[in-house]
Amino acid sequence: MSGEFTLGPSPTERLNRARADLRMGVPVLLSGRLAVAVETLSPERLEALRALGPLVLAITERRASTLKARVYDADVARIKVPADADLRWLRALADPADDLRVPMKGPLEALRGGDADLARAAIRLAKSAQLLPAALLVEAPDPAPADLTCISAEEALTASDIPQAFAPVSAARVPMRAAEAGRLHIFRPDDGAEEHYAIEIGQPDRSKPVLARLHSACFTGDVLGSLKCDCGPQLDAALTMMGHEGAGVLLYLNQEGRGIGLANKMRAYSLQDQGFDTVEANHRLGFEDDERDFRIGAALLKKLGFSKVRLLTNNPAKVKMLEANGIEVVERVPLKVGMSRHNAAYLATKAEKSGHIL
Repeated sequence: MSGEFTLGPSPTERLNRARADLRMGVPVLLSGRLAVAVETLSPERLEALRALGPLVLAITERRASTLKARVYDADVARIKVPADADLRWLRALADPADDLRVPMKGPLEALRGGDADLARAAIRLAKSAQLLPAALLVEAPDPAPADLTCISAEEALTASDIPQAFAPVSAARVPMRAAEAGRLHIFRPDDGAEEHYAIEIGQPDRSKPVLARLHSACFTGDVLGSLKCDCGPQLDAALTMMGHEGAGVLLYLNQEGRGIGLANKMRAYSLQDQGFDTVEANHRLGFEDDERDFRIGAALLKKLGFSKVRLLTNNPAKVKMLEANGIEVVERVPLKVGMSRHNAAYLATKAEKSGHIL
């Protein structure tokens, strides 16, 4: 028995397998149902699933609101899939790319009554795999295929309630434009998700509040110099301020697009080109305004030996989350840079709808 426990996957490891399977279009066994992400589903697997019984499409309340579908379960909707529905129909419900061209996709019949936790669990898994939050559910055959990843709905629903543990992987000196005395630390989470980075400037005194920034990865802004956001200028300004002070720590968190991933962020950008603001675009995709987990920042600061910070941010939510997780924020240091005609509307939306102080 001990050998099985040692060699076999833990619940956390099975959850990570389930995310990987969904990204490849492979169904997972979820408390007696088969669940598969619509985004990666193939026509062949759709037909195989249809042969097992009635199909149900799970979508978020945000996406259901856009589709004018009834929501009987507060945060999710369970849509009956017509017998003749093909993959194009399913993807049209999951992906809002053609909503304006084909606004009417119904009538959509939503299930009412019964337990919606399986739908919630499937959506939670799809989100954590950075896929569109839409999943197909069907009764599993008896016996179920033994080679499918098997998890319970409860495991999927409570996974995000358990704070991640982080292990330091490596660290080395990295001289930078902002400061020659730079050091890069790599941290790996225990759930198999992406690694996060800490850039330490100088030798900060752990007994004093450190100038700190929680910076979410932004490929378009940080690497490409996109003018649609202020992320790149904020990154440069934060490191420069730390360099001038001679000490600081910047946490580079791999939570692209407010936690929805680069692919979904580009989908949101496409919707913004249609006239929707950044929050409306996220909602049409089925996501919340912000899907990031700032507990990661608190955990990494503690790993590095910091308990008090002077936080470089315009976002009061970061202050509240750090303080709720044991990090004292003695000062909020504004970081108002990178504003231009290209991102004026974006920044105005962040101030109006997300509470940023700009």
